[in-house]
Amino acid sequence: MHIPEHLIIQGDIRGFEHFMASSNDRLLPSVSIDTVIFSIIESKLNVLVLKISGTDYQMIPGGYVAKDEELDDAAYRILNERTGISNLFLEQFYTSGRVNRATDIRLKEILENSGYVMPEGNWFEQRFISVCYYALIDSSMVKPNSPSGFFEYRWLDPDSLPVLFFDHNMLINRAVERLRIDMDQKLVGFNLLNETFTMNELQSVYEAVFQNKFSRANFQRKMLSLDILERLDKLYTGGSHKAPYLYRFKQSQVGF
Repeated sequence: MHIPEHLIIQGDIRGFEHFMASSNDRLLPSVSIDTVIFSIIESKLNVLVLKISGTDYQMIPGGYVAKDEELDDAAYRILNERTGISNLFLEQFYTSGRVNRATDIRLKEILENSGYVMPEGNWFEQRFISVCYYALIDSSMVKPNSPSGFFEYRWLDPDSLPVLFFDHNMLINRAVERLRIDMDQKLVGFNLLNETFTMNELQSVYEAVFQNKFSRANFQRKMLSLDILERLDKLYTGGSHKAPYLYRFKQSQVGF
């Protein structure tokens, strides 16, 4: 479940009422999208969190699925609406469906503080099953889209998070686990690196994600054995004996 920002800021209660009244015709009932967006900042893995201004309430970006919309299309649309991000590798990693996952009294408090009293039995407070996606990106790709100032955009250490809305802490933990599994198989670093990169740059990404230092020789041997990299000419930035090779992901391996 997610909060439609532009409809619940003070003075726009009519807009929220219209959203509630029309949602049954437009949106899939009880289905939502959650996105866990990672980046590497100062050599550390960070996760994007939206904080509701003036409160301690925080959540990951998400939204709802239209009845005539594919799930993947909804995920890309929602992420673009929230963050301005487009054209990236977004991986579905989990479906969250615990019975009480959407029970959070703080949501009702936010709405009531905005002057809206939720009717009994409304769909907004019913059980939601969330389809979850993650991505690893360059943090500069995020263009905060909160014209009302309702949300503040924050990059946080996934190991030191406050208590987030609903089950979002658990979703982030699962996304970290899946990210580490997928690093070798799904080219999830594609969004983060330039089109061409050095082996050291690639190793820095892995070390940040795994929070571990790797032997340079062993790391290079492993990466080359995966057959996902294409080696290019040397990067001539100094003496030829110091110039590292440039690499890029093989185009046949890039899945979007």
